[in-house]
Amino acid sequence: MTTSEHSDLTRRTAAELADALAAGETSSQEVTRAHLDRIGEVDGAVHAFLHVDAEGALAQAAAADRRRAAGKAASPLDGVPIAVKDVMTTAGLPTTCGSKILEGWVPPYDATVVARLRAAGLPILGKTNMDEFAMGSSTEHSAYGPTHNPWDLDRIPGGSGGGSAAAVAAFEAPLAIGTDTGGSIRQPGAVTGTVGVKPTYGGVSRYGLVALANSLDQAGPVTRTVLDAALLHEVIGGHDPRDSTSIDQPLPDLVAAARQGATGDLSGVRIGVVEELGGKGYQAGVLDRFRESVDLMVGAGAEVVEVSCPHFVHALATYYLILPAEASSNLAKFDAMRYGLRVVPEDIENPSAEDVMRATRDAGFGDEVKRRIILGTYALSSGYYDAYYGQAQKVRTLIARDFEAAFERADVLVSPTAPTTAFRLGEKLDDPLAMYLNDLATIPANLAGVPGISVPSGLADEDGLPTGLQVLAPATADERVYRVGAAVETLLRDVWGGPLLDRAPDLATSGAR
Repeated sequence: MTTSEHSDLTRRTAAELADALAAGETSSQEVTRAHLDRIGEVDGAVHAFLHVDAEGALAQAAAADRRRAAGKAASPLDGVPIAVKDVMTTAGLPTTCGSKILEGWVPPYDATVVARLRAAGLPILGKTNMDEFAMGSSTEHSAYGPTHNPWDLDRIPGGSGGGSAAAVAAFEAPLAIGTDTGGSIRQPGAVTGTVGVKPTYGGVSRYGLVALANSLDQAGPVTRTVLDAALLHEVIGGHDPRDSTSIDQPLPDLVAAARQGATGDLSGVRIGVVEELGGKGYQAGVLDRFRESVDLMVGAGAEVVEVSCPHFVHALATYYLILPAEASSNLAKFDAMRYGLRVVPEDIENPSAEDVMRATRDAGFGDEVKRRIILGTYALSSGYYDAYYGQAQKVRTLIARDFEAAFERADVLVSPTAPTTAFRLGEKLDDPLAMYLNDLATIPANLAGVPGISVPSGLADEDGLPTGLQVLAPATADERVYRVGAAVETLLRDVWGGPLLDRAPDLATSGAR
């Protein structure tokens, strides 16, 4: 296959690849090999992947081709390759969570999401880079080095799932899996010009997702189009009895909702603009593109209303008490006793288990993880539990009530996804609060468990970098974010004359290696 033919395959959407596979116009092995070649060509510069499984992906692709030839495709996406964030357990493949403490660990089982990908026939290209244990907004806290934004290699790709977003934006994978605890799918989507979806909490199984914060974590799709996200969501979603928080009800028809939205018609849809998610602290170019998107929705027949969610201003503080508290509890399992890194202190003659544990956790965890463990342990400590963690849970309830009131007036809520475009690598590493503020608009959805999507909304005038529009819907009404997200995508593509990623630099011709 020629270089141009490879490029054509990597530039196609997942839906287009699925159609080509179904029509016999190409094979999964050709598609998978094209993406593996692309990874070899540009990932030295992007560093989206921590582990590439070329042999396994090609074997899975060959099996997909055999199923297609026999007329027994496992799913509409059978044979379309995918990348998986390195926080999902994968039997036979390393799972590090971006941490030295799990370096080299190969799980004996698949996460439910991964098992469903395999059952649907999607070849797994490899595992993507991430902030250590999903703690970060820039993928600079990975123990294995930062990921770079394909739009500008000196910029961050968002976090914690910057590897998945960058892989999709750099055309290294047509699809990826991310996880979203406070915006880790949606914020990377915004700054890389990709689509990111946080499903309703409990709508996608968390079994095998290495937990950061159990009440907040949610796996979801990372793609280049809303339709692709819907197709992938239908593969990974649905009830799982192995996850006690899994919702025991069928998924809505997400693909149908995306196709309906792609007509660009929003007649009868009530759009709520959240007063508290905009203004001070938001980059001018981000707000400009957001307002233009809202104007397009009005032109497509939507009714726009202003809504106030007064407790959203406390969401960041609430989140950074609940998340560290749950994280400090979850990370206690990494104790050097059962698996992962073990460091035996050489300066102690007969080290105890506690000595080994202390040395291992000191060497294995990075600074951001240690910071959040300390914060969480303090918030849960005797005498402070009620004052901090208990109060945060009460405010969380008030935020959920804000959503309920807002959804009485609007079918969906919209806001910018992130307050700024991608900042430069290293720019905010010494200022944790400035880093945390990147999730200002995305955190409320995780606290309330509602679904959200980020779709590209254009390029900021100041720097020519991508911005994102966030759409939020009531819990279990995921189809609404797909309908509205697909409509905005169609309306904006008409303005741009094609996909936003067509405007990104060509890494293959820019000397990126």
